[in-house]
Amino acid sequence: MHKKLFIPGPTEVVKEVLDAMASEMIGHRMKEFSELYNAVEPKLQQALYTKNRVLMFTSSATGCMEATVRNFSKKKILSGMCGAFSDRWYDIAVGNGKATDPLKVEWGMAIKPEMVDEKLKTGQYDVFTLVHNETSTGVKNPIEEIAQVMKKYPDVIFAVDAVSSLTGYKIDVDALGIDIILAGVQKCFALPPGLAIMSVSPKAIERAKTVENRGFYFDVIDMLKYDEKGQTPSTPSISHIYALNVQMDRMLKEGMENRFARHKKMADMVFDWAKSKGIELFPEKGYESWTVVTMKNNKNFNIGDLNKELGKRGKTISNGYGKLKDVTFRIAAMGDLMPADIHELLNDINDILKI
Repeated sequence: MHKKLFIPGPTEVVKEVLDAMASEMIGHRMKEFSELYNAVEPKLQQALYTKNRVLMFTSSATGCMEATVRNFSKKKILSGMCGAFSDRWYDIAVGNGKATDPLKVEWGMAIKPEMVDEKLKTGQYDVFTLVHNETSTGVKNPIEEIAQVMKKYPDVIFAVDAVSSLTGYKIDVDALGIDIILAGVQKCFALPPGLAIMSVSPKAIERAKTVENRGFYFDVIDMLKYDEKGQTPSTPSISHIYALNVQMDRMLKEGMENRFARHKKMADMVFDWAKSKGIELFPEKGYESWTVVTMKNNKNFNIGDLNKELGKRGKTISNGYGKLKDVTFRIAAMGDLMPADIHELLNDINDILKI
């Protein structure tokens, strides 16, 4: 039995998108591929509210995170850390030999604009990395307020991991002045995993041209040269790009504002359910994710047993991540799930737990 995925990725994939993955194969140096590639990029720009170039990486979003630290920093990186995946970005920077300082808060807390300002005004940094929606804790960092701070520091590249939020929230990339935004397609985009996208501002491109040792597979300047020809430097996952093209059409037909509203509606259903059952949210108040609703296990449910029973009904949710296992649990309301799916899930949980 297929288990419907209410986890923060991979997410449910509709049949139309899965079928597109099975499209007849073409060569990545054929004009048919360039036509496909060139059809997808403007749709991505529309969904991201940007005129910036949008690159496609045949990797997980972690590859884009590595590309960011290798391509855009000559001086020192300030790494916002508020959970497992933002901590990972710091580890990637250190692992690539980049001078990096942490801007760290406890898991469950958000990174505030004044914290960023305090660090950046020292003039030590040329890149700031921020995870918008920390999947491990369900914290949504205040990107709009932080973006206002970033505008005071035009020499600092503003790099945002929006892995579990992009196309689930409205992120107006150009209005916010985001230089780099990245995401994997297996979350709110609702595709199978294996492809990531990253937009790159003109400012970031000019910086990258001056950076030595950008790496090979993730050399953004090399990728941009091929992007101009509607190609990628090495063989991409053509099947994913077929599927992405179909999914972008589906998204834009739904309407991005409608898509964002649907995500918010599903989150509100989970928030209201938790409140009615006396279940506390894990993130600090006012910084709760819509797409990865993370709740304290303050009622001491056996999350493993709950998931076993849900599995018998063709569904699965997510336990807490890492050190938060059994301390929290997560219901992801993202991608192509509908409010009716959330309603059915919550009814099943009520029935299993007798609450």
